[in-house]
Amino acid sequence: MMTRSRPARLHHIAGIGVDRMGSIADASGKDFLRLENLDTDILPDPEAIARTVRAATEDADNSYLPFIGQARLRDIAARHVSAISGVSYSGERNCVISAGGLSGILNVLLATIEVGDEVIVTDPTYAGLINRVRLAGGVPRFVPFVFEPGGEWRLDRAALRASIGPKTTAMLLMSPSMPSGGCLDAADWAVVAELCVAHDLLLIVDTAMERLVFDGRPVLHPAGLPGMAERTVTVGSSAKELRMIGWRVGWIVAPDAFMPDLVAVSLANVVVPVGIGQDAVATALENSATTLAPYVDELQARRDCVLEELRGLPVGVPGGGWSLLLRVSDFGLDGAAMSERLLEQGVCATAMAGWGETHGGQYIRFVYANEPTRRLRALGARVRVALGL
Repeated sequence: MMTRSRPARLHHIAGIGVDRMGSIADASGKDFLRLENLDTDILPDPEAIARTVRAATEDADNSYLPFIGQARLRDIAARHVSAISGVSYSGERNCVISAGGLSGILNVLLATIEVGDEVIVTDPTYAGLINRVRLAGGVPRFVPFVFEPGGEWRLDRAALRASIGPKTTAMLLMSPSMPSGGCLDAADWAVVAELCVAHDLLLIVDTAMERLVFDGRPVLHPAGLPGMAERTVTVGSSAKELRMIGWRVGWIVAPDAFMPDLVAVSLANVVVPVGIGQDAVATALENSATTLAPYVDELQARRDCVLEELRGLPVGVPGGGWSLLLRVSDFGLDGAAMSERLLEQGVCATAMAGWGETHGGQYIRFVYANEPTRRLRALGARVRVALGL
């Protein structure tokens, strides 16, 4: 029998938990309230679906070529990031397509950080992002998002300043953040920009939910702030904003200086997603200027429904995104125990272990993007029974 040691880069890779909970619910045959996974029951743009169907019958789309992504998608993605950030990008010079947003994040990390470099992330943060920092050889440095029960999440700016050390080379930030829905406001981004410029840090922005913001919040992108255009790499995705999860298409938009290494890593890793999905995503992204608003309104209605159901419990109010967190440690529980209790009540929800340094185990996550409000209204009573209230 072969003897082998586990690679060091895998020693701290955390399980995500979503797959286990989904398998339990799928195998049960029961009508669980499905709040465990970042899926949505809201269909993508019909025009994008029709374009996908057509692409499956066209020879030109049955291809990996071009290896950096189809020209129309690269152009539309670059224009999209330009419009939001105020920085002028070119699809030809500044964009490469990735096989989903997380694949894009890993490619950026592989192209920009050395083994042992520290990368600042928020706590809590999606375990998949933390895992990719570690796979690339980086060391995550956690900066807390905090909240008072019933209040919004806020970035601990003092902790952000204190987190920068001699090995810090990058920040990897997402707003709205996953899984909390915490949003960075203009003052937060100003501090981020100040620190990145002062310490010569790279900023990697995960924009998977950038426009999914509630309560009239503006869409903010830091690349246009002073000194940031040259040091900001943007990674976008079709999954959340365009509701095209199964298409697995993402894009990386970056300054000219980063592009040769980003392309090199992309060609050595997954290359691009299949051609069948790329132009459909281009269509959905181009149309999203008009199709996004009703979808965001629906997400906000679902968030508001869940907040009403959980009124009086220690919940951080998400400023956007697909999910929110309940702090079950206030009741002497961790997320794993609460997840098991909720299964008994017909609710499938994911524990947060591994989704941060100190915050993860304290929470259970509820994804409200995959259930309509008429079903979400059953949540509050079930949660309270699970908590023993």
